[in-house]
Amino acid sequence: MRTTQIEDVLYRWKHQTDKYQPVITISSEAGSGGRVIAKQLNETLGSDLFDRLLINTIAESADVNAKVVESVEKSRLTGIEKFVDMLMHNEYLEPGDYLHHLAPIVTVIAEHGRAVIVGRGANFIIPKEKKISVRIIASMEKRILNVTNWFDVSADEAKQRISNRENRRAAFVKRSFNANIADSVNYDLVINADNLSNAKIVNFIIFALLGEKTSESL
Repeated sequence: MRTTQIEDVLYRWKHQTDKYQPVITISSEAGSGGRVIAKQLNETLGSDLFDRLLINTIAESADVNAKVVESVEKSRLTGIEKFVDMLMHNEYLEPGDYLHHLAPIVTVIAEHGRAVIVGRGANFIIPKEKKISVRIIASMEKRILNVTNWFDVSADEAKQRISNRENRRAAFVKRSFNANIADSVNYDLVINADNLSNAKIVNFIIFALLGEKTSESL
């Protein structure tokens, strides 16, 4: 299924004629609803959605990885390779096998544009002119309520799941980019989901992306 999704994306990239549009990166506190919002945002924009599982599929398959990287013209690919090389030698980024595969993939996605990327520290990899970086947050009470509803678990179990996921995400970003995932300075837009509907949050993000333009102009 994931391979089919990737082939669909490659086909769209090959035949893409729309004007370039920066990607949107979504980072979220565990249980805040970031993934649901990303899906709704993607459906509204008609863009490509890249979540953790899809990006991992690309990163872990040499054949698929090559197809994704080769989807960019050679002249642009040279610039991407130089940018990734700079990232891998940056003192703030810890090189490793996974990150070595992750950085080119995320950079290629940003080069094509018109995509929503969930997690994976994408906002720390993509140049600022090619992205709108968003952080979704919510109170612990709201997040516990969400997780209990989504997974039919107790409040205690929900809180433990949230803590475990938060620790893993924070550790990945700290280890890979020497950054604090929760620091608002790392994002263009931080949205508290406590009292806002997903539809309103999606509208805020689209406004940040397009300015005065409306979804009708997508």
